[in-house]
Formats: sequence, structure tokens, C-alpha cells
Amino acid sequence: MGDLSNSDFYAKNQSNDSNRVAGFGCSLMELRSLMELRGTEAVVKLQEDYGGTEGLCTRLKTSPTEGLTGTQLDLDKRREVFGKNLIPPKKPKTFLQLVWEALQDVTLIILEVAALVSLGLSFYHPPGDASGESCGSAAGGVEDEGESEAGWIEGAAILLSVVCVVLVTAFNDWSKEKQFRGLQSRIEQEQKFQVVRGAQVIQLPVADIVVGDIAQIKYGDLLPSDGILIQGNDLKIDESSLTGESDHVKKAADRDPMLLSGTHVMEGSGRMIVTAVGVNSQTGIIFTLLGASTEEEEKKEKKVEDGHRNADCSHPSIHPIATIATDGAAGFNAPGSASLINGKMQDGNMESNQIKVKKQDGAAAMEMQPLKSAEGGESDEKERKKVSISKKEKSVLQGKLTKLAVQIGKAGLLMSAITVIILVLFFAIDNFVLQKLAWMPECTPIYIQFFVKFFIIGVTVLVVAVPEGLPLAVTISLAYSVKKMMKDNNLVRHLDACETMGNATAICSDKTGTLTTNRMTAVQIYIADVHHEKIPDPGVLPPKSLDLMIHSIAINSAYTTNILPPDKEGGLPKQVGNKTECSLLGLVLALKRDYRTIRNHMPEEMLYKVYTFNSVRKSMSTVVKLPDGSFRMYSKGASEIVLKKCSHILNEVGEVRVFRPRDKDDMVKKVIEPMACDGLRTICVAYRDFASNPEPHWDDEGNILSDLTAICVVGIEDPVRPEVPDAIQKCQRAGITVRMVTGDNINTARAIAIKCGIIHPGEDFLCIDGKEFNRRIRNEKGEVEQERIDKVWPKLRVLARSSPTDKHTLVKGIIDSTMSAQRQVVAVTGDGTNDGPALKKADVGFAMGIAGTDVAKEASDIILTDDNFSSIVKAVMWGRNVYDSISKFLQFQLTVNVVAVIVAFTGACVTQDSPLKAVQMLWVNLIMDTFASLALATEPPTESLLKRRPYGRNKPLISSTMTKNIFGHAVYQLIIIFTLLFAGERLFDIDSGRNAPLHAPPSEHYTIIFNAFVMMQLFNELNARKIHGERNVFYGMHNNPIFCSIVVGTFAVQIVIVQFGGKPFSCKPLDLEKWMWCVFLGLGELIWGQVISTIPNSRLRFLRRAGQLSKKDDSPEEDANEDNEEIDHAERELRRGQILWFRGLNRIQTQIDVVNTFKSGTSFQGAGALRRQSSTTSQTQDIRVVNAFRSSLYEGLEKPDSRTSIHNFMTHPEFRIEDSTPHIPLIDDTDDDSARRRKMYSSQPSSPNKNNNAIDSGINLTIDSSKSAASSSPASPLHSLETSL
Repeated sequence: MGDLSNSDFYAKNQSNDSNRVAGFGCSLMELRSLMELRGTEAVVKLQEDYGGTEGLCTRLKTSPTEGLTGTQLDLDKRREVFGKNLIPPKKPKTFLQLVWEALQDVTLIILEVAALVSLGLSFYHPPGDASGESCGSAAGGVEDEGESEAGWIEGAAILLSVVCVVLVTAFNDWSKEKQFRGLQSRIEQEQKFQVVRGAQVIQLPVADIVVGDIAQIKYGDLLPSDGILIQGNDLKIDESSLTGESDHVKKAADRDPMLLSGTHVMEGSGRMIVTAVGVNSQTGIIFTLLGASTEEEEKKEKKVEDGHRNADCSHPSIHPIATIATDGAAGFNAPGSASLINGKMQDGNMESNQIKVKKQDGAAAMEMQPLKSAEGGESDEKERKKVSISKKEKSVLQGKLTKLAVQIGKAGLLMSAITVIILVLFFAIDNFVLQKLAWMPECTPIYIQFFVKFFIIGVTVLVVAVPEGLPLAVTISLAYSVKKMMKDNNLVRHLDACETMGNATAICSDKTGTLTTNRMTAVQIYIADVHHEKIPDPGVLPPKSLDLMIHSIAINSAYTTNILPPDKEGGLPKQVGNKTECSLLGLVLALKRDYRTIRNHMPEEMLYKVYTFNSVRKSMSTVVKLPDGSFRMYSKGASEIVLKKCSHILNEVGEVRVFRPRDKDDMVKKVIEPMACDGLRTICVAYRDFASNPEPHWDDEGNILSDLTAICVVGIEDPVRPEVPDAIQKCQRAGITVRMVTGDNINTARAIAIKCGIIHPGEDFLCIDGKEFNRRIRNEKGEVEQERIDKVWPKLRVLARSSPTDKHTLVKGIIDSTMSAQRQVVAVTGDGTNDGPALKKADVGFAMGIAGTDVAKEASDIILTDDNFSSIVKAVMWGRNVYDSISKFLQFQLTVNVVAVIVAFTGACVTQDSPLKAVQMLWVNLIMDTFASLALATEPPTESLLKRRPYGRNKPLISSTMTKNIFGHAVYQLIIIFTLLFAGERLFDIDSGRNAPLHAPPSEHYTIIFNAFVMMQLFNELNARKIHGERNVFYGMHNNPIFCSIVVGTFAVQIVIVQFGGKPFSCKPLDLEKWMWCVFLGLGELIWGQVISTIPNSRLRFLRRAGQLSKKDDSPEEDANEDNEEIDHAERELRRGQILWFRGLNRIQTQIDVVNTFKSGTSFQGAGALRRQSSTTSQTQDIRVVNAFRSSLYEGLEKPDSRTSIHNFMTHPEFRIEDSTPHIPLIDDTDDDSARRRKMYSSQPSSPNKNNNAIDSGINLTIDSSKSAASSSPASPLHSLETSL
């Protein structure tokens, strides 16, 4: 099929040979075949057939320097002849297809079958005059009042409600898909590219690029089309997405000028002429081939699918849940979606996800990211399908939900089976054993009708047990959050990232642009042996130095970097391109010079050689040929790196003098460090002259980039964003550790970290640079060891001068760490091409929308459209909100389920009929659940979400507070319903509805039960809005109009059903008094809710296991930790004193243990057994010893100025509770013993630092409870040791 479609494709394009007539010197097919060549072969072909790139430009009627004229007529003609730069997206699923998918749900199919059987039987009348008598009591009243005529209504009503459910589900899927397509098109419109048109450099949306355009390419670009390089500087391309080769390919106009769409620019810059766009580019050709093969695979898959589906029927709950696919898609096993699932591989190096469909259902538009090769396309794709399905980890929430749904489904299946068996046995024993009736052929239809009725009751129990609303709630909640997050500047590319963000425990953030404004300005300069604290007057500076500096800055920066006049009058000038270079160009303008005139004299084509900036060099150099034939190289870069390579410097009159190592040290101390401590980034500008004969060997970088002459050092300020310190404080309060990972100088990084509030003076945290980091984490062989990383990361707050590899190593190290019971969930921000691996490795990758390169955006899960750190905090809020919304819905849904199942089951066993009829159950379950999921899943987030710790991966989905609420409300509802069922007729003085015959008319008795049940659910929906035991359930309700309208709407529909539902809903109209009673019973829910929230969880220890419904692995230590994080307001008051006591005890024991270790190490074993003494003096001494011990350990590390001593902490216990973890109880429903045990075995003593889970003393101290804890009395040998220390 692939080959065939390929030949079709070529056949279609054969007509394009008439292009020459259209006025272009080459046809589409010629250009396509040219682009298939590589390396020297391509250079030869280009030279022979087209006369090089100039000849090609002439044929395509474009200028290599000025580009196309850009007239609309010319552009339209090019699009017509060579095609548009678009790859047509896959067609979306139609509404009918979605309806068909929704109908595949197992429970719905069972219901449909039962309803159809019921319908068929209701129209069947037994032949002859067989009187009901002979069929026994079973047939009692069947023919009364012609009621049997209405027997079809129940079957029809069930079918109708199934139709409603299917339409609602399909509509939800349809609107979700529509939303994602909108999102997709927005992401695509955001991708712009620099093109030269009419001698002006302009930014164009990628789709507007045409053949013949001259595109400017630079570091970090994702190439939007095929092209041929006209001029390049040190250009390296990552072609792994096409060839699978991970090595970067060097490109040069004379060696290998072929540039292919979908490949990444990893280094350098240049200009190319566009030769193929859209479906004619290399990526497009592969997509076209793939399109054909996917269709065929879909057909095959469908066959396989059907086979699987039959096998799946035993687990009715699997299917509803499977609809929450990893990317919010329609499940991995939805036909067609698997073939293009965006496998966000867990390995950082899997950068070549060959085909990516950026959004869900495999239906959204494809992004230009191609396969390995045209031939390998199909087999590769099959491979990837297997990989992507197994590799992609389920998000935390999905894993828990799937597990929960399967458990509930099994329980429901069991209950419904038992219900049906009991009903059938009752019926059989009653008729054939007790009444000794014979089975008569003419009675068979009547008996079958009974059995069908029993079956329908059983299915109804199952329907109520399976939480169909769950996948819907997740989808709605995520889709709603994603939509709202757009307003908060978070563009979510992968749905599950939104929810994962709520569990984040660590954020590794870039500095530039995220924590700072990324509007850089030069504020200090050291030039001609003088350090100017502000930019000097140009007259003060020696003309020679000034001239060299201006030339160096103007020529040795990307020509795409410019400073443009402000958009609005009085505004700041607009910075375009690299912001550091912009600040240097701004310095030139501040010194009353114009860099443009210099650039006009020395256009980009005349630059002899460019060493572009990359993360290894940390500098950029440009070589120019001077008029006398000699060469001059201008260089700029990180000051400590460039200064190392300088052997000379310009003195106060602009003459060259020797620059000795002693002078360098002086300069670092007196110039660079003071600048860095002010939070300035320091850039050194230098140059070097070379003789023309012999010409230097330019590829020998080590020799070329040495022996430089320093011109000046510039201090560049990048102010901290005003909202960042507050945002970081919120993160720390929420239990999220913020780390800064930057390429900047360590002093600059530390200064900015202090300004942001990442570190506070006097705290025991690590600020290290990349070199030191690698020294600490690698063994002698240079391999990274997890144990070594585990010693570094808990305390690490600033990692400076870090390479992309360091960033990836750190992220991987934190994620793989097993130090704490909870696995760390790490978010990472990045903007550069080399941040790709770290962004991919992280649980959530944030790319910068403004400063970010295409490669970074490609690897990310969320794009920050405003590059602002405070938007990450919003993402955390939304993520936690999703989790809470699902929990709220679960609390509500499970209460309904528990009550309905027990009522149907008990009712069926005791009265041979369910008090809640099938149609009523469907109304309660499906319609109300759908609405409730909408109401509870669209709660807006509040700041209070940031006042608790992250939930963590192993936290049970249903907390003990929720379990308490579910069972508490279920007890209330069951008491009310059973009272009404067995005593209702006496209370309301009405006829009993129990033991009614088969087609009896609806009774008032059962209508009251149904109505009271719905009213209780309605008011319990208000209770469900709070899941942490808060008292005020109405708080914030006015902010959620959807919730209010749904509650009011449900109430209105309920009135209509009861008063006018009649036979289909088995309802008899009620008078006002009975209505008031039903509403009153519903209101009781709110009062009962207050009663439940006063019961502390510890009093209900038997519920603890119920809360562990969906734990991954039941290890007892983890239980303790999870319980520890649970919020329970009633518990808090009872526990405060105990908390302080245990905390104090734990700290003392830790200190004592250190002392013991120390003692044994210092040969004091023979000192005799020391008694435990609880006097304050001995504690203080222990602590001093520990401090001394600690200081000896930390010699050589950076020491903080002061530290909060443990003694202070002991004497002011409130400090810890109030200051550090506001409003977070520390012990939940664990008893005192388990708390003490947990404290004793915890390997990390809690530290007085805010939200720091770092180990306090830098050593893992495990307390051996077998040793008796000892402490030093003043007379002990330890005392003298302490004094000598």
C-alpha cells in the first residue's frame, strides 16, 4: 500500500513539470530530487545543473541578500506551483463515530440487551385463557386495570436514558477534541520564523513560508522546510529525527549544504534558500507515505480490537476508565490513536520521537517532526507503537483511578450477581417449593418476565456500582483546567502534565528570563584600568580602547540581534534577539556610537570565520580580515573564562600591557566578584591579531582562542521579576523546593537567589558550581553514582556554571532517588536547545514561550507564554485543583454508590423488588453523576491549595477524612431510606408499596423514598465540595456559577420527574407537605455533615485501611508517612502538644546518637555507661558537641554566616509550628507509638529550615533504638572533650 500510494503521489505531481512555463527555472520534481542528495554529491549536482546557489536563486527569482519582493501575486503563484507549507491534519472523528464509541461501554450494552428483552416480552401475551391463578401468586395483579399494557414503558425508559448518556458522553468527547484542535492551531500559529523579504528581516508564521524565501537560521531553530545553505557560521544540525544518527552534522555551503525540515539547529547560524515546503519536503513525503500505511493499519487494528473487546467483558469497569488515556485521548486501545501516540519517552536521550502528534486522539494536526527514513517508516512505526504504549508511564492520578475503578467494578459485579441469584431463588422457592406449583408452558412468558425483571434489577445494581462519571469528571476537570490555564499563561501540551504538576515536590528553574525579567542592561564597566560604577561619558575613555570595544561588540554578535525604537512613545527600546548581546549593543548606543554603520561596512558575508556561542565554549568569537590582509579575532564571553585566555590587557591610554596571573587574581577580587555580588552578569570583551602569512589553522580552536588581549569587562544587570519572591515563598509554603540551575557565575547566581528568596542568609544550603557538583557526584572512574547524588541534592539550592548535562544529571538524580518514602516529582524550566534532555526527563517540563527555542518547546509539556516563574505557581494550583476536584467527585459518587447498592440489594432480598427502580437509578446515577462531575470538576482553585504539602505518588486516592465522610453520610442516608421503606406507610399514612405485583402502578410510598434519596444526594453535593474536613461548605460557592446552576437545574428536573414522570419513572405526584418532608430530610445532610467533621479521624482507626484503596505497594513505613500528610482539622487541636514533645524528643535522640558515634570514634568507649539525664545543661552540651562535630565536617565547604541552633529551636517550640509549616498538621491518624516509631526510624531528622527536607548534619543518622540513649553530664570525659574542641 505504501509503495502504491507513493507512485500515486508522484503521478499527481508529474503535471508540475510545466512549472518552467510558469516562469521558474526549475520544476517541483527537480527540486524534490535535488533535496534527496547529500554531501559532496549534492554540491556537485548543484554546481553542474544550477550553477551553485547563486544560479539556483536566479532560477527561483530571488536574491540571496534581499530575498523575495514579497508581493502578494508572486507569493500566491509560488504557493500554486510549489505548494503551501502545511501538512494536512488527520480528519477529526465525526459526532456519529464518537456516539458509536460511547456505545461500546460494556455496562451500557448489558442494559440495552436487558431493556430490549423486557420490551419484547411486554408485548407478548400468553396464548389461550390461561388464567393468572394457575401461574401462582407470581402473576397476581398482572392484568389489573390494563396495567400490563404499560409494561413496555420501563424498557423504553431504560433505552431512552442510555441514549441520553451516550449523547452526553459523545458531546463531551466532541467538544474536548474541538478544544484540542483550537489549542493545536494556537501552538502552530505561535511558531514563527525569520525570513528576509524586500531586504527586511521579518518574522513569519511557518505556514506562510514559500519556495524561494531566504530564511535566517540560528541556534535552537526547528527547520520548517527543506532548503540549501547559502552562508553559514559554524553550523551544526541534529538530523537524528530523520536519520536516527545522534551525532551532529556539520553543514557548510561548500561541503554539505542540504538542510531538511524537522531537523534541529544545535549550533551556529546561517541563511538558506527554501527549496521544498509542506508535503514536498522530506518530512512531508514521509507523512504522506505514513498516512497511507496508518489507514491500512487501522483496518487491521479494528479486527484485532474487536477480538480484544470480547475478552474484556469480564471487567465491565475497565472500559469506562480506559477512556482516560494518557493524553486525555480515547484510550491507548482506541483504533488509530495508538499509531501516532506521542510517546514522551522516559529517557532523556530519546529526543527523536519520530512522529509526534501534538495532541490527543491521534487525530490532531501533526507536527513537523519526521520519521527515521522513508523506507523504515512502516516497520518503525509498528515498533514505536509497542514502545510508546509500554514506555509511557501512566500519570499518578490515572494509575490510582484505574485501580480504584477496577476494584469498584469487581465489587459491583459481585453484588449484582448475588442480587440476581437471591431474587431468582426466592421466586423459585416461593412458587415451586412452598406453593408446590407445577411449571406450565403457558406460564413460561410470565415467569421469564419475572426473571428479566430480576436481571434488570441486577444490572441496575451494577450500573450504580460502576462509577461511569469518573472518566468524565477527569476529562472535564482537565479540559476545564487547560482552558483556564491558557489565561494564566500556561499553554498545556500534554494533558496529564497539568495534574502531575499538583504533585510536584521540586522545581529546577533557570535564572535568566524566568526568575529575572530578561531585559538586560549594561550598568557597570571596567575599561582602561578604571572600574566605572555607572556608564561613563565617552570623552573620558581612551579613543583606542573605545574604538576596539565598539567594533568588537558590533561585529562579534549575531547580526539578527538588534535594538529597535520603542513601540510606544516614551517606552523602552525594543530588544530583538539574544538579550545579553542586546545589552552590549545598548552600551554602544549609550556611549553615543552607532553599531549599524560598523555592520554596514562589514556585512555578514565578509566575516571570515565565526565560532558561535555554545554551552561548552561559553564564549563567541568572530574573525575578520583587515585591509592589510592580516586577521583580527574579536571575542566575548563569561569573564572568568575569557580572562583565563588573556595574556595582555589595554592600559589607561589604550596601549597593550602584559596581564600576569597576579593581575588576573586582583581583577577577579576587585572587579568581577563585587559586580557578581551585586547580582550582575559579567562579560569580558577581548581581541587578538593574527599575521596573514602563514594563515592560522582555524580549526585548532585551543590555540586560536588563547593569548587574547582584554579590552573591558561589562557588568550586566537583569533585574529580578517583582512577582518572583512572592511566588517562591508560596512554593516553599506548599512544600515545594525551588532550585536555581544557571549558566551564570556562582556569585551572581547566589546574589539573585538571595533576592528571590531561594536561599536566606544563615541557612545551611549548598550553592555550588558545575565543576564542584561533578566532583561530588562522580567516582574515581568519572561515573555518576546515585548515592553520591543523594548526599548533594537535598541541600542543593543553587547550581551555577552548569552545563546541560549537569542539569539532566541533577534532574535524573532527584527523580531516581529512593531516600524518602515518596518519590520526588520534579518540574524543570528551560529555554535553550540543550535543555531538551532535562525537560524530557523531568515529570513536567516548562519551556519559555518568548525566549524558548523550538527544540525546548518541542521537549516540554507546558509552555509558559509569558516566561514568568509565577505562572508555574499557577500551574501548581491548577494541578492540585484537578486532584482535589476528582477527590470531591469521588467522595460524592461513592456515597451515592454505597447507598444505592445497599438499598437495591437489601430491598431485593427483603421485598423481592428494588425500592429504587431501574430508570430512577439511571437518573440518579448517570444523569446526576454527569452533572455532578461537571459541577465539582469546575471548582476554581483557591490560594488555600498552596497551604498543604504535595500529595505524593503513594498517597491513597481516598483519604481517611474522605472515607469518614463517605461512610458517615452513607449511614445517615441508609437509616432514612430504610425507615421510610419499612415504616414510611405508617409515618405518612399511605398505602405500602412493598410486595407490589409485576406491573403494579407506581406507589406514593416508593415515590417518597426516591424523592428523599435524590434530595439527600443534592444536599450532599454541597458537603462534597470540601474534602479536608472544613466546616463552611458554602465558602467560595458564588465563584462557581456552573455549580449553582447545576444544583438548581437538578432540583427543577427532579420536581418535573416526580410530579409528571408517571409510569416511566415509577413516580406518583406528591403533595406539598410530603415534598417539604423530603427537602427537610435532604437538609439534614448539611447538619449531619457538621457532626461528622467534629469526629477526629483517630477515633475511627478502623477506617484507615479503607482509605488505602489504591495504594501502589503497601509498605508500612509509607503508610505512616502518608497519614502524616493528611489534613484533619478536628485532630489538630488535640495533637499540638504531642507534636512538639515528639519533635523535641526526636531531635535530642538524634544529637545523642551523634555524640555516641563521635565518642566511639574518639576512643572513649571505656568511659562507663552514661545515664540519660533530661537536664537542659546536658542537652546544650550535646548540641555544642554536635555543632563542633558538624563544623569539623564542614571545613572546606562554604559556611553559612549563622545558623539557627537546635537549642534555640528547643526553647522556642512555636517557631517550628507557626513559621515553617503553617496550618499543616504533622500527625494525622497515627497513634502515639507509631508516631514515635516513625520519628525514631526516619533517616532524616527534620531541620529547622523552611520546607527543607535536607539532612540536617550532612550525614544520614539512623537511630539504633536498641542502644540506650546517653547524654554527657558535666563530669563526663565528653565534657572536657567538648571544651577542648
